[in-house]
Amino acid sequence: MGRLFGTDGVRGRANVDLTPELALAVAVAAAHTLAETDRSHPPVAVVGRDTRASGEMLEAAVVAGLTSAGATVIRVGVLPTPAVAYLTAEAKADLGVMLSASHNPMPDNGIKLFAAGGHKLPDELEMKIEAAVEANAASAWDRPVGAGVGRVHDLLDGADHYVQHLVGTVPHRLDGIKVVVDCANGAAAEVAPVAYREAGAEVIAIHAEPDGLNINDECGSNHIEALRAAVLEHGAHLGIAHDGDADRCVAVTAAGDEVDGDQVMAILALAMREAGTLTDDTLVATVMSNLGLRLAMSAEGIRLIETKVGDRYVLEELRASGLALGGEQSGHIVMPAYATTGDGVLTGLHLMSRMAATGRSLADLAAVVTKLPQVLINVPVGDRTVGAAAPAVRAEVERAEAELGGTGRVLLRPSGTEPLVRVMVEAATETVARSVAERIAEQVRTASPATA
Repeated sequence: MGRLFGTDGVRGRANVDLTPELALAVAVAAAHTLAETDRSHPPVAVVGRDTRASGEMLEAAVVAGLTSAGATVIRVGVLPTPAVAYLTAEAKADLGVMLSASHNPMPDNGIKLFAAGGHKLPDELEMKIEAAVEANAASAWDRPVGAGVGRVHDLLDGADHYVQHLVGTVPHRLDGIKVVVDCANGAAAEVAPVAYREAGAEVIAIHAEPDGLNINDECGSNHIEALRAAVLEHGAHLGIAHDGDADRCVAVTAAGDEVDGDQVMAILALAMREAGTLTDDTLVATVMSNLGLRLAMSAEGIRLIETKVGDRYVLEELRASGLALGGEQSGHIVMPAYATTGDGVLTGLHLMSRMAATGRSLADLAAVVTKLPQVLINVPVGDRTVGAAAPAVRAEVERAEAELGGTGRVLLRPSGTEPLVRVMVEAATETVARSVAERIAEQVRTASPATA
């Protein structure tokens, strides 16, 4: 069996790559791997999903798998990924399961797993679950019978608990701020507008009518054009966009200019340092963050630690070093004092709280970071490993790095969730960055042509 887990859980086309049978097997393996076996009561699992139609099918499979392994299931329905993590911790559950493919298009779906406490799994636990799925694929599970079969309970007020928690973290109310929020027709559709309003903001919600098929469809954090237009139309102070499972937050200024995760991290880092809550004056980011963030933090006396791509690696560093803030350029921002994973709505609340507390516009706050021109090309490939590691590709990367010298950088990596190789180039000008990125991308395409 190939590698089952990617950068953020198991993903694939629902009912083709990610089948109900696989979902059931992963659920059983997770229950056996993550649940404590020496307790006097059955293991407990929290299960949630985003708005994809296939989530209903996969939820049924996951619940069946968990209960067949003897677990008690708390089904929370449609909620953001960080809400499922939060409720896993609050319920003192042994594991949490979120059915979502995050920002991926609707035909895809995924399984994200949380251990006790609502924490994402380290590589070694994912490998154990993969091994359990493979080892038991051809044999019967050790199934409980009678009273040993797990039961299912629906938690109807999970969203209320989550919103109350979020609003309770806000250091300064949002009264006077007018915000447009793009809910991506996803899991944020209910909770994000409510949380922002309860914290004091005037809210205009768009793409907040999910029908099971329209999640991330030309909307949300990957498609901010409609958000820009709505901010300008309504004269809002800012716009906030979430992705399908609401663990991301990107923003636009009153003028419609994008404010990405790097800029959001910088704003929050300065706010937290001022409040005395930025542990060791240190921020954690991934290698994908813009060089401009590094330069800005250095100028402010804030240390920046780099990790591999993926918010779980940011989380691991935050936990290992006891740090207070980290994230990704894509808008996954992690604040361990309030959440065990990236939380887009939490991030939006704290971003607006900083605006309200200082009386400064988002554009003014974001100006702390001067971004180096950065070009990212996602190259469809037949084999991610071949596309990234082919000798001709590596030679082109080395040539580009020699050309750029200290004025830029190249980052090449296979996607952890899609058949893509990501080519990222930073340079002194966008023209140079794009030219270099296109050269490398062409070598990647040649090395591993995309399949139909």
